[in-house]
Amino acid sequence: MKKAMAIALAMSMALSMAACGGSSSSSAATSTGSTSGSTAASTPAASGEVANKDKPLVWFNRQPSNSSTGELDMNALSFNEDTYYVGFDANQGAELQGTMVMDYIKANIDSIDRNGDGVIGYVLAIGDIGHNDSIARTRGVRAALGTAVEKEDGSINSDPVGTNADGSATAVKDGELEVDGKTYTIRELASQEMKNSAGATWDAATAGNAIGTWASSFGEQIDVVVSNNDGMGMSMFNAWSKTNEVPTFGYDANADAVAAIAEGYGGTISQHADVQAYLTLRVLRNALDGVDIDTGIGTADDAGNVLSDDVYYYNKEQRSYYALNVAVTKENYEEFTDSTKVYEPVSNQLDASTHPSKKVWLDIYNAADNFLSATYQPLLQNYDDLLNLEVEYIGGDGQTEANITNRLSNPSQYDAFAINMVKTDNAASYTALLNQ
Repeated sequence: MKKAMAIALAMSMALSMAACGGSSSSSAATSTGSTSGSTAASTPAASGEVANKDKPLVWFNRQPSNSSTGELDMNALSFNEDTYYVGFDANQGAELQGTMVMDYIKANIDSIDRNGDGVIGYVLAIGDIGHNDSIARTRGVRAALGTAVEKEDGSINSDPVGTNADGSATAVKDGELEVDGKTYTIRELASQEMKNSAGATWDAATAGNAIGTWASSFGEQIDVVVSNNDGMGMSMFNAWSKTNEVPTFGYDANADAVAAIAEGYGGTISQHADVQAYLTLRVLRNALDGVDIDTGIGTADDAGNVLSDDVYYYNKEQRSYYALNVAVTKENYEEFTDSTKVYEPVSNQLDASTHPSKKVWLDIYNAADNFLSATYQPLLQNYDDLLNLEVEYIGGDGQTEANITNRLSNPSQYDAFAINMVKTDNAASYTALLNQ
């Protein structure tokens, strides 16, 4: 992967991030705590305490943006001088996922066409039609497989097709692949947003039901299964793909998905959650300490923590840190079996005498989300100790912002905030509370 390409891709489309737990690193998440001291980088209020509107704020996993256009919400991203976003390069990761699927098809062309009809049929589980990460992944797969259709504005259509048995859907087209002098058609047989009846998206159970319906309709026409994340991908793999030996590809490098590669899961993408989790808390630590924001990131801190530029980059205009992605396949999956292990270059404990304990309020939009609950939060809980941060973890229901914001009734109790929204449009629901 090349950093220059990653930056160019990131600038071409605004980013966000896929996909949450609800327990504190020391106790169950509640809304308790005592008022903490001011930060060195914030403006003191008349009382000597720091106004909530001036406290460090990190948006993570879901970048404040318009869910229809992808345009960044710069008001939210520049809420105060200590506001940043932490996520990953969605476009670079999406390209990797699509390329991974296409490489697999080419390498297994002699056996992948299960019914021998010359059509490589795939089905696609879409996480959230209004989420930039989901949009990017859908576009990345379609671009790599040659099924992409451009809209009037030049962007790739990311709409679900429903079912497309005869290739007549307008949101996609049939792709074409020539291998060893033989031409194959690549067709998106079906795709849908995996939203449950309560409105939660990226829903694994819905994906498990969908693959059953698709299998009943298409049978051996399905040669490949693709998912916007591993939660949905593993649900489909366990419900149908594994038994029928159909390669399934996901995203997030969740521990169960990585382990399943040994059992036929086709592959996944690591979005360097270890680096993202570190950055989520590190930028808050730096703002609280009143030091340069690059400390312990691009520049070594007093404990020796530092990241190399092949695992992340910073976009100053977007006030956003992006981790880079790695494809995980049968060739390298054993390197990724522990998804909650801290990243070794930034695993050194900070000295509490120079980096005193501070209290952070952090929410995860959906306590049932596999990636955030099983990978991201455990990583955060490892880093919060290393960075001397007392983090209160709040798990949402994946459906409404109010389920989360109702538990931020007294922001004065906290020194900093890390926010993972239900919808990327809803940053104002949180900043309104901090502005009171």
